[in-house]
Amino acid sequence: MNELGNHLWQSTLFAAAVGVACFAMRKNRARTRYWLWLAASLKFLVPFSLLVSAGTQVEVRSVHLPPVMPALRVEQITNSFAPMPSAPEQGPWRPRALAAVWSAGSLLLVVRWIRRWRALNLVRRRATPLALSYPIPVAVSTSGIEPGVFGLFRPVLLIPEGLAGALAPDQFEAVLAHELCHVRSRDNLTAALHIVVSTLFWFHPGVWWIGRRMIEERERACDETVLGQGSRPEAYAQSILNICKLYAESPLPCASGVTGADLKRRIREIMTRRTALDLTFARKAGLAAAGIVALAMPMVIGILRAQTLPPPPAYGYEVASIKPSPPDATASRIGPGPQGGMRAQSANVITLLMFAYGARAYQFVGGPGWIQSERFDVSFTPDRPEPAPSPAMSRQQMEQAFDRNRQRMQAILRDRFRLVLRAETHELPMYALSVVRSGAKLNPAADPKAMRMAASPGQITATAVDMKILATYLAGLLGRYVANDTGLEGSYDFKLDWTPDSTEPRQPGEHPEAAEPGPSIFTALTEQLGLRLESKKGPVPVYVIERIEKPSAN
Repeated sequence: MNELGNHLWQSTLFAAAVGVACFAMRKNRARTRYWLWLAASLKFLVPFSLLVSAGTQVEVRSVHLPPVMPALRVEQITNSFAPMPSAPEQGPWRPRALAAVWSAGSLLLVVRWIRRWRALNLVRRRATPLALSYPIPVAVSTSGIEPGVFGLFRPVLLIPEGLAGALAPDQFEAVLAHELCHVRSRDNLTAALHIVVSTLFWFHPGVWWIGRRMIEERERACDETVLGQGSRPEAYAQSILNICKLYAESPLPCASGVTGADLKRRIREIMTRRTALDLTFARKAGLAAAGIVALAMPMVIGILRAQTLPPPPAYGYEVASIKPSPPDATASRIGPGPQGGMRAQSANVITLLMFAYGARAYQFVGGPGWIQSERFDVSFTPDRPEPAPSPAMSRQQMEQAFDRNRQRMQAILRDRFRLVLRAETHELPMYALSVVRSGAKLNPAADPKAMRMAASPGQITATAVDMKILATYLAGLLGRYVANDTGLEGSYDFKLDWTPDSTEPRQPGEHPEAAEPGPSIFTALTEQLGLRLESKKGPVPVYVIERIEKPSAN
C-alpha cells in the first residue's frame, strides 16, 4: 500500500507539472500538448521505483564511504521514491477489501469497453466498402454514428450513410482531411493506451481529467492541420456543426471522430483562425531537459540509495531450518549449531537482526509487529566446512568465525524472510562515551589475546576488552546508541561496579538517584574508569526495514 501511495502522488505531481507546461505552451501547437498529456498518462504505468531499482544495480565502487554516510545526504529524497517502511500489521480484511473494490471497478470498465468495442466492430463488419481514393479503407455504415476511424493497427474509416449528400463538397473534403490527421498521428493507438491507464487507475480523478485533455488537444491538433492545408474556416466549422446535428458521437475514445472536446471553443478558434506558434529552440531545449531530468533523477537516486544498502553477505549456508517456536518457549538463545553453524531457539526476528548485523533493537526502524511478537527456531549449516568453536581457538579466529556466521544469518534473513534493509543516519537521543579531563583510569590488558567480559546486574569484569565493546555493552544497558569518542586504542583490563537502576533507559539529561545507596552507572564510569557519558542528540546509524515476510516453515 505504501508503494502504491508513493507511485500515485509521484504520478499526480508529474501530471501537475505537465499541466503547467501545457499552460505555458497554450499558444503553441496542440499536437505538442497532446504528447505531453500522453506522457502524463503513461507515467501511471511506469513507477519511478522501477527506475530507482535500476539505479541500485549500478555499482559505484570508486566512492569509498561508510554505509550510513550517503543516506545522511539523500535520506529525505530517497524516502519519497523508495518503498516506505512496512506499517504495523493491520487486519487482513483491509487490503482484501480494497483489492476487491479495485477489481470490481476495473472489471466493470473492462466489460464496458468490450461491449462498446464489439458494438463498433459489428458496425464495421456490416458496413459497405466504398471505392474512394483514400490512404485507408473506407466503408459506409447505417449506424448513425459520426464519421470516424476504427481500428488500432489496420484502421478503417467508417462514414455514415448519406454523409456526402448532407455536406457540401468542400465540407466533405475537410472531414476526410480531419480523419486522415487522426490516422497519421496514430491517435487510436495512443487513446487505447490511455484506456488501459484509466481502467487500472479508475479511482484517480486526475486520470479522467488527463483523458479529457487528450481528446481536446487531439481534436484541436487536427483542426490546425486541416486549416493549415487550405480548408476554408467557414466550410470546416459548418461541417462539424452539421455532423453534430445529424449523427451521434463515437462511443469509444479510441475510435477517432470529428466532434468532441469543447465544441464552442473549437468553432471559435476555427473561425478566428488562431495561429499556433511553432516551438522555439529555447522551449524545445527546456522540454528535452525536463524529460531527461524526469528519467535521470530516479536513476541517480537509485545509485545513491545503492550506497546505503548493506553489502551482500560474503558467506552463505548449505542447509537452513526455520520453524515456529513452541508456544510455551520464551527463553531466547543463540549458540553454536551443527557443523560449525549456528542455532537460534525461541528468537524473534529482532533478535536475529541484532545478531546478524551487530546492532541493537532501537537501531531497526519500521517493520510489522510480528517481527517482535512471533518467535522462531532457526539453525543452519555453513556453505563450507567450519571448525567448531573451542578454547584452543585464538581471539582472532573466534571473531572471524563469529563474523562468518553473522553473514550467514544475513543470507537466511535475505533468502527466507525476504528482508530488504537500508542503512540510514537518524538524529536521535544518544550518549557519547569520552575520557574525563583528568584522564582515564584503565590498565592495559596483561594478555591482549585473552579477551573476556563477564557482566551481571551492577557489575562488569573485563579482560582485554576495547572501548568499542564497552560502548556496545553500555548501549544495550541504557537502550540508546553510545558513540565511542574516547580515542583510546588497544584493550584494557577493568572492573566496574554500580547500583542498577530500574528506571533505565533514561531520557536525555536524566540521572535519577539509585534505588539503593551506591553509584549510578554514570558516576561509576567517572569515578572508577575515568570515563563519562554525555547525553545529547546526534547521528545514529539505523537500519530501515523496507520489506520483510514471514518464512514458510520447513
